Amino acid sequence: MSGIRIDRWLWAARFFKTRSLAKTAVEGGKVHVDGQRTKPAKELRLGQTLTIRKGLQEQTVVVEALSEQRGAATIAQTLYKETPESIELREISVSRRRMERAGLTVPSGRPNKKDRRALSQLKSLDEGWDNDEGA
Repeated sequence: MSGIRIDRWLWAARFFKTRSLAKTAVEGGKVHVDGQRTKPAKELRLGQTLTIRKGLQEQTVVVEALSEQRGAATIAQTLYKETPESIELREISVSRRRMERAGLTVPSGRPNKKDRRALSQLKSLDEGWDNDEGA
């Protein structure tokens, strides 16, 4: 087997539930092969690097095996290897989204006068809370 259609491989590797979803993603520019946009019928070969974007999540994987058949998830995971940089960026974005959902945001710069006053007021409330517990 010299190559396989990229949409079939994405489906077999379980990045997309159906082959038509994989085809639509490739046509929409959500999948890049070696940094270039591609077409669904493009032949995929071993060692090529894929960048796959699904929603806010982006993965960079290296093709390690080719398969036209969709199998179990454990078999599908052997078809590719995610790069360490991709894993790190994905974990950072997940933790950032989790913090934002909790109402926390990373400040863009130094706090202004209003922010400093709010922080000191919050700290004073926290100190008062500690004193009440001992009573």
